[in-house]
Amino acid sequence: MKGTMIAACALVTILPLRAQTTPQTAASPESATASDEKKNMQAYVALLRSDVRKKKAEVMSAVMQLDADDAERFWPIYDDFQAELTGIYDQVGAEIKNYAAQYRTMDDAAADRIGTQVLDLEQQRNDLKRKYYERFKTSLDPIVAMRFLQVENQIERIIDLQLAAELPVITRGQQ
Repeated sequence: MKGTMIAACALVTILPLRAQTTPQTAASPESATASDEKKNMQAYVALLRSDVRKKKAEVMSAVMQLDADDAERFWPIYDDFQAELTGIYDQVGAEIKNYAAQYRTMDDAAADRIGTQVLDLEQQRNDLKRKYYERFKTSLDPIVAMRFLQVENQIERIIDLQLAAELPVITRGQQ
């Protein structure tokens, strides 16, 4: 499993997270910062829609080490999983955009709504992994199912950590 972490960490070097910032011109530093933050938010949303799925599949393939028979059963299920996961990540992207639009002027109601939505999305993602763990376990075996879960969790944590590290911390809005 040491190779799993190495492969998953290799994904980090593949994922472009930070938007290129342009040099500040005569614009005020505050407007330049806001512009840079907007570019970063757009980059995070783009990440969720980019070829991460392809990169994940490459890492998954390298770590799963499936024989031809297992691969024939594994990949259609994995493709179904990715299709459903994309729907969740579309919602995550929408929440990132929503957060980006409001984080400087956040009020209690908006913070509570976004916080609740984030928790709901995490639960949906865990429910989806449980559903597909069962499918992999039934179609293949518990070892393959657990390996899928390990790799998926490692990749998920890397992506989550990178996104969280780049998002600006919420502040109390000016009321």
